[in-house]
Amino acid sequence: MKWWIKLVRDLRILPRWVIIFIDLFFISFSAFLGYLLRFNFSLEELIRYKFLEGVLIYSACGVVSILITGSYRGIIRYTGLQDGVRIFFTVLLNLGLVIVLNFIFVYNTLGNAVPYSVVLISLLSSFLFLFNYRLLIKYIFSFYRGQPIKQTRVLIFGAGQTGIITRHVIDSSPRMRIMGFLEDDPDKIGNVLDGVWIYSAKKQDLDTLLRDHAFDELVIAAKDITLERRNELVESCIQRQVRVRVIPPIDKWAKGELSFNQIKEIHIEDLLGRESIRLNKENVERDLKGKRICVTGAAGSIGKELVKQMIQYHPECIIAIDQAESALYELERELININTNTKVITFLADITNKDRIEAIFKEQKPEIVFHAAAYKHVPMMESNPSEAVACNILGTKILADLSVENNVKKFVMISTDKAVNPTNVMGCSKRIAEIYVQSLNNHIGEKPSRTVFVTTRFGNVLGSNGSVIPLFQKQIEYGGPITVTHPEITRYFMTIPEACQLVLEAGSMGKGGEIFIFDMGKSVKILDLAKKMIWLSGLEPDKDIEIHFTGLREGEKLFEELLSNQENTIPTHHEKILIAKVQQYSYGEINKYVELFNDLVNDRNELKMVALMKELVPEYKSNYSRYEVLDSNRVSRFSQSPN
Repeated sequence: MKWWIKLVRDLRILPRWVIIFIDLFFISFSAFLGYLLRFNFSLEELIRYKFLEGVLIYSACGVVSILITGSYRGIIRYTGLQDGVRIFFTVLLNLGLVIVLNFIFVYNTLGNAVPYSVVLISLLSSFLFLFNYRLLIKYIFSFYRGQPIKQTRVLIFGAGQTGIITRHVIDSSPRMRIMGFLEDDPDKIGNVLDGVWIYSAKKQDLDTLLRDHAFDELVIAAKDITLERRNELVESCIQRQVRVRVIPPIDKWAKGELSFNQIKEIHIEDLLGRESIRLNKENVERDLKGKRICVTGAAGSIGKELVKQMIQYHPECIIAIDQAESALYELERELININTNTKVITFLADITNKDRIEAIFKEQKPEIVFHAAAYKHVPMMESNPSEAVACNILGTKILADLSVENNVKKFVMISTDKAVNPTNVMGCSKRIAEIYVQSLNNHIGEKPSRTVFVTTRFGNVLGSNGSVIPLFQKQIEYGGPITVTHPEITRYFMTIPEACQLVLEAGSMGKGGEIFIFDMGKSVKILDLAKKMIWLSGLEPDKDIEIHFTGLREGEKLFEELLSNQENTIPTHHEKILIAKVQQYSYGEINKYVELFNDLVNDRNELKMVALMKELVPEYKSNYSRYEVLDSNRVSRFSQSPN
């Protein structure tokens, strides 16, 4: 191996004094070149205009400019756009210093220190020399240090400014090589950008391109790409086992600059979310600003996000209640890093402990309550119905009653789509909680000081505790198998921030007694979800990771229901929020039933408890559950048609 190739490979970073010396050489050479060009290479003219003094003055100003702007600090093998900007400011400062000296010389009748024509020629040539020698060294480093390394062949989707920045960032890694850009814009396709070709990203063209060339990775760098288009690109890539990564939004770049470590692998959550929601922030802020707000279940997935989103609307105080000690402590630590004037008070408390909750309400005097505390795991509640009753029904009753007693202005309950035609204890317990708060709202009438009760209902949230996605991720990490209950099972998904935004919006628009349901988009087949997650992990379904079907669990539905057709919903001003038309209940009768649960919650006879639930909610039909025996020939006094 030649000695100089070995030197390049072993050399890590050029010393700064070497960079200053090289920069000074090119600045001096630029000044000399300026004199040569200005005076047509005439030695007599050069001597007459004292070119040596001019070159020395220009170079001295150059040294000062280099030290002030710090253009020598950049690591040359990672030269990028920011280094070019720094060099540009260096030569501009050099120009300014020379002009100042010229004024001083003229003022003292000594004439210009350096002719202005020479200064302008030197300005342009010095910028070209300083920037291009850095690029040359960068490519020498990249070529000779990358020779023994198998380079990853990368495509960038998006041939705009963000794509160019991404290209320069990726070029800093000797292990990666940009093979081209992808574009949907027909005016850009077929052109060359920054030395690489721009290809068509249309599905058919992309499939052909990926089939005919051995690309390893696609980086999505387009700012305004739709979710549907992103999914289409990922589908094409995973079929050819091409890895997909994505850059973060510009507002999340560290110190306003994109770094290589910020280019992350795309996750399944990035493909299941939906387009951003247009939230009526004025209404929400009017509802929350300056208020004392209580959030139950504040350390859970939804509760934590609610607290974080509420802070931006400047409430006076947030009272965060949860019974999970470690999770509540983590929430407390996270909120310390948020710069806000809102006071957040955490309480470790169980919502079924009436005395404890009553003491908190009397001391803190909340004006709005967001009730997110609940048991939500379907199989777990099917095995422990008394806990579902105690927390989801009786806990909700305690909070609702105390809200009325303490003149809370608004009570927003967070429910679930599993309350629709429930097939399990958990779903039915949430439906009974809905019924109770709605009937209580109707019972207290239209008094000016009354508590307004509002219910929000939505389906699965991505990344929540108990979500199928973290389970699949762990199973993939362990090498499989992935367990899916049924090949045809489907679910609706939305992101936690999206769900919480809609909760705040629905809460602000509620006048009392409404059950708001959210547009959950299209349902997702869980089997397809599992396969896509395996592909995104760089593995192949049924080859690297097996998929096993375990059968539906107790109380589990094959398909979730959302009550989203025109016959049983009323539209609102927000296209993603509807009002469910449901059966109305008499508060007196419902309260008697709920009080009966107090007597049954510690009873070991679970069948009696579930039978009472079925009597109260006639549409509750157990599915794959031992409680199916209760469904035959039962009659409910509440089996009326909805109002």
